[in-house]
Amino acid sequence: MARVFITGSSDGLGRMAAQLLLEQGHGVVLHARNQPRGQEALSLVPGAETVVIGDLSSIAQTRNVAKQVNALGSFDAVIHNAGIGYRESQRIATEDGLPHVFAVNILAPYILTALIQRPKRLVYLSSGLHKGGDASLKDLAWEHRPWQGQQAYSDTKLHDVLLAFAIARRWPDVLSNALEPGWVATKMGGPGAPDDLDAGHRTQVWLAVSTDPAAMVTGEYFFHLRPRTPNPAARDADRQEKLLEACKRFSGVDLPT
Repeated sequence: MARVFITGSSDGLGRMAAQLLLEQGHGVVLHARNQPRGQEALSLVPGAETVVIGDLSSIAQTRNVAKQVNALGSFDAVIHNAGIGYRESQRIATEDGLPHVFAVNILAPYILTALIQRPKRLVYLSSGLHKGGDASLKDLAWEHRPWQGQQAYSDTKLHDVLLAFAIARRWPDVLSNALEPGWVATKMGGPGAPDDLDAGHRTQVWLAVSTDPAAMVTGEYFFHLRPRTPNPAARDADRQEKLLEACKRFSGVDLPT
């Protein structure tokens, strides 16, 4: 039996992944951004061990989430599922002055990766839109570019793949992979999303706990249990390091070597 922590697991794909893991006999710790959502998550996912509370748009609260997780002991896997979609029509600044979508989608996974006791496996949710992400990594905070919500989202989903591959390269003892769940009818995807919702959460569960040799790899990108070719820029080690350095500068958190 594995023990798994899932960010953003109060609803959507995160909650579905938690429910599937519990059905398979694994242990699960949930995450929600505030106490009411946390209590709701526990009621909707009976059998979960507990819920960790913290708003991932806040650097301070994200650091506290890592502290709460570490207080619970070690985990076999962490699924970085929490995310903000592409519909923000303007640059929404967090308490740290960063774009909301950047703070939640990439800076929070970076901080949690750096601060949570190292698990055996790390799973990062990306999107097919990562292929349109800006690989230059310029103006990550959108301080100079005119705001474009879909582009900002696509950028962060490319960043998630860069992070997953950087960890795979830096931490060879950890299986670190990224995936796209498809465009599915969650709150983020919208009711008209055409992909199979039931398949949307299965790949992250498979990567987190399966002993299938196809799942026990590192530095790969998946869609519906199968490898998929990512944006070639994600394989660039210099680009990976540039992102890590930027995340360190924004957060004040260093990634352990």
